[in-house]
Amino acid sequence: MAYQINASVCVGCGACAGNCPVSAIEPRDNKYVINSDVCVSCGACESTCPINAISQQ
Repeated sequence: MAYQINASVCVGCGACAGNCPVSAIEPRDNKYVINSDVCVSCGACESTCPINAISQQ
């Protein structure tokens, strides 16, 4: 299952995007979103997020 970023919690720091090995995370409206078609569910983003805004769906 792909991961998802909670937009109401995301502060737009970009830490997750820098750690995504498949570049599935992109900026949108000063926050970040995960493209579920590209995400390989590795979990690198979840462990990197400093405010725990990412979870597996």
